[in-house]
Amino acid sequence: MINYEYPFNERIRTLLRLEDLFEKTAYFAQSEGQLEHHASLVTLFEILEVAGRADLKMDLIQELERQRQTLLAYRNNPDISEEALSGALYEIEQSSAALLSMTGKIGQYLRDNDWLMGIKSRAVIPGGVCEFDLPSYHWWLHRSPEVRREAIDGWTKPLYPLRDAAAIVLRLLRSSGGPKQHTAVNGQFQLNLGGTAAQMVRVALNVDEPAIPEVSANKYFLNIRFTKPPAGEIKARGCERDVSFALTFCNL
Repeated sequence: MINYEYPFNERIRTLLRLEDLFEKTAYFAQSEGQLEHHASLVTLFEILEVAGRADLKMDLIQELERQRQTLLAYRNNPDISEEALSGALYEIEQSSAALLSMTGKIGQYLRDNDWLMGIKSRAVIPGGVCEFDLPSYHWWLHRSPEVRREAIDGWTKPLYPLRDAAAIVLRLLRSSGGPKQHTAVNGQFQLNLGGTAAQMVRVALNVDEPAIPEVSANKYFLNIRFTKPPAGEIKARGCERDVSFALTFCNL
């Protein structure tokens, strides 16, 4: 199955972006090539931009505390595994403590590194990190893979409390709802939500289904238009057949 996630607010959009970026920088960092380590570093700069939202850390701390209080209400419930509950509470408490230990503006230690900021400013220019533009970066890229990986890990690890907290919140969000099967007649689907609150919807299709969902929604209506996969067309074309899919509403 392919899952398409559509967040309903900016907070969830930010968490999804952070999740995607942390996965990418870790993937490229574990390689040994110069190009992969360059991609990891550029992705780290993107994390710095996304995580720069002033209230992000406090939002995560408050959400983790809300989830902790919710879980505490399940203490001594015979239908709930005490071991699993204690593990989840411990994970949340550890994540909150790590967030609270982050002092100052998120990523300020990176902004204070003039060498890194020089690379960041050039990286947004097409071809701006060529060896004649940044000879010191060219030298660094010729260090051993172990030296480069150790440096990238050192620059990334102070941001891990954000990564871990976002992972917990998104995991709880994704598990909050169950999928229901629907059919988009002639590729069109509309659902009256009646003001129901949701923070994200997930649309799941069979991997062999040649259809791509385009989602638009507010608290009253959900509209999904399925289009055909691109094949050189300038404009996306709508599916003119029925499409079966699973729909999940997620809410913390």
